[in-house]
Amino acid sequence: MNYSSAAKLAVIACPGGEVFAGQVIMHLKKGYRRNFERTVSGLAKRYAQDTASVIEQINFINDTVSSSPSLSGRIDTCRTPHFKVPARFVIFSNGEIKAEILESIRGKDIYIIQDVENHYPVNFNGGEFTKQLSVNDHLMTIFVTVDAVKQAGASTITVVLPIYPYSRQHKIKGREGLTASRVGKQMEFLGVNRIITLDIHSREIGNCFTFMGIENLHASYQIIRALSRLSGVLDGPFVVVSPDTGAVDRNKFYANSLKKPLALLYKERDYSRVSKDALDSNISEMRLLGNVSGKTVFMADDMLGTGGTLLKAMKFLKEQGANRVICAVSLPLFSGNAIAYFDEAYREGLFYRIIGTNAVYQEEALHREWYISVNITKLFAQTISRLHQGLSVSSLLDNRVIIEKLLSVNNPPAEPEQ
Repeated sequence: MNYSSAAKLAVIACPGGEVFAGQVIMHLKKGYRRNFERTVSGLAKRYAQDTASVIEQINFINDTVSSSPSLSGRIDTCRTPHFKVPARFVIFSNGEIKAEILESIRGKDIYIIQDVENHYPVNFNGGEFTKQLSVNDHLMTIFVTVDAVKQAGASTITVVLPIYPYSRQHKIKGREGLTASRVGKQMEFLGVNRIITLDIHSREIGNCFTFMGIENLHASYQIIRALSRLSGVLDGPFVVVSPDTGAVDRNKFYANSLKKPLALLYKERDYSRVSKDALDSNISEMRLLGNVSGKTVFMADDMLGTGGTLLKAMKFLKEQGANRVICAVSLPLFSGNAIAYFDEAYREGLFYRIIGTNAVYQEEALHREWYISVNITKLFAQTISRLHQGLSVSSLLDNRVIIEKLLSVNNPPAEPEQ
């Protein structure tokens, strides 16, 4: 990626997505510098020139193709693009939100980053006002930002959503809406070209759009890496358990990657009742298909809300003789009083660890002994960089190869018997 091309890549952080965007931008800058150094080293070796001369020639070529009328920066070093576009978000007394782009973005490829599940206070009006936003407030912030970017002449618009809003409302069970698809269609109508998200609740959501694309990333590599670093976990008796029938494919992937057996929890639900919190769910009975006695149990799911279903599953598995229970969730919401309930369950010994990602901004959970947070911003940065350069993202969407390499390093094959 040359400087002129990289300078067309621009990131706008919405309130709520600023922390995530900051880390993505950091990885974009590291990636650019790494590619620059690799290019310099390769060209210097190929043409038998010193690196200083190659750097100046690369910068000269970049300057000749730059659209900037006034060039700046040293000519003897790597000049990393800023990537971040300054923006101002204003909230009015009646609750209306306005986005202002503070520099020209005409002709640029814009990536708007927002964490719709960030319920911590965020800044507006240049830091003069803070407000705790709902999912709907965050969603409206995205809409006004997309509109401002479109009006400012952006070439393409990609919305980066670590968690896709309303993803659980993806199928009709009566007189209800397909809100998951409607949210995407609204973005498509506003001019969004692509959405990048993580472990979307239903892959069928991507089939609802006419022209807009969707890249559904997975945190399985980061989760397995964290799991492999837990001392002795993968060495003893180990079983992967799907917490319900809807998560079978996900847990089958983990079982195949880890080369471990797969079991299934079947839950009978009383749908005449609505789950209110972690202690009042509509699960009436559980049954286990498989054996967990004396084993470390690993369960993976896409989303953790109030945690009621997971807590009941943990308790049931311990009653079935499980030694340790480890859970992984890509989108750890911890809604309501979930963290307090998990604190109590941990004290009771119902589980050992929960592995989550930073797709959802957390503060409280990070201070818990039982919680492990894995960083997936590098995955998003790599995806953004490849999409911008027109390169394939297949290896990022299907990460089985790098998982296999990871496990072969951490668990080298045993020597053959003599």
